[in-house]
Amino acid sequence: MPEKSRNVTTTTQFLLMGFPDDQVLQGLYVTFFFLIYLAALMGNFLIITLTTADQCLQSPMYFFLNNLSLIDICFISVTVPKAIINALTKSQTISFLGCASQIFLFMFLSGAEYALLIAMSYDRYVAICHPLYYEAIMNRGTCWQMVTASWSSGCIYGSVHVGGTFSAHFCGPNIVHQFFCDIPSVLTLACSGENLEYAFIIASCIFAFICFLFLIASYIYIFSAVLRIPSAKGRLKSFSTCMPHLIVVMLFLFSGIVTYLGSNYKSASSLNFFMSVLYSILPPSLNPLIYSLRNKDIKASLNKRLSVKMLPIFVNTLLTLDHMAYILYKANGKFS
Repeated sequence: MPEKSRNVTTTTQFLLMGFPDDQVLQGLYVTFFFLIYLAALMGNFLIITLTTADQCLQSPMYFFLNNLSLIDICFISVTVPKAIINALTKSQTISFLGCASQIFLFMFLSGAEYALLIAMSYDRYVAICHPLYYEAIMNRGTCWQMVTASWSSGCIYGSVHVGGTFSAHFCGPNIVHQFFCDIPSVLTLACSGENLEYAFIIASCIFAFICFLFLIASYIYIFSAVLRIPSAKGRLKSFSTCMPHLIVVMLFLFSGIVTYLGSNYKSASSLNFFMSVLYSILPPSLNPLIYSLRNKDIKASLNKRLSVKMLPIFVNTLLTLDHMAYILYKANGKFS
């Protein structure tokens, strides 16, 4: 008992050991992280700029996409900048409070993104299955309520999980075998039999599965309605508005499920590193690419806006959002 108390009181920081010790590999990982982070920022900033400035992109679908891009910017900014700075400064430490804030922000944004993806599936369901009532159902007030509910549910989700994760005492070494603080890695350091987080994870998985069933049901109705469209051109247009969203949902869920159920977090391995990259970096990086490649409206808006008069607006927006991402990083890492 005294030994446990001593361990609890001296746990003031953690060591992030996600990167390999080899300097060459570490340099390659830092370069990869920087390029992916830059691509994610540029892609999501571009979508925010287009959906804000172009009057043709003011429908509910693009309003949700605007918020999704903002979430993705914050999501990838929670983990990647800290990992890059740690590697460049040869520092592997993160404070107890910094680790807790990183877990909260990560889970907060994960929950908000999942809730927003469900809202987007409902938007597509109404647009395709009830087109005559679309404007009445998906009015401005409804869209704002759905977005507010998504951000609020994410905040609650993050609060519950950070409280559950740090409800236990930490008895083992303070080494986290990841490049950021995530729940499975931190839970391996907790004393056995004292943590409520496992119950929260099970409850979250059950709730997420129920929401996933709702999402699948909406897409069954969507595809049934699309197949009843008489013209091939109409069917293709309807599918083109649904497929990017469906791809993003499956990428988000698949990466999270594979990571949390298929990895061993008690030791460092290349597989763990790959899995963590899969669900923490890949979705926010690929979402802009998926939507821009398969969305004719966004591509048309981009072609129209690529002129000299739009460059100052885009640059100013980029600098403003980049400052927001920097503030988020500072809030996450100032105690490290």
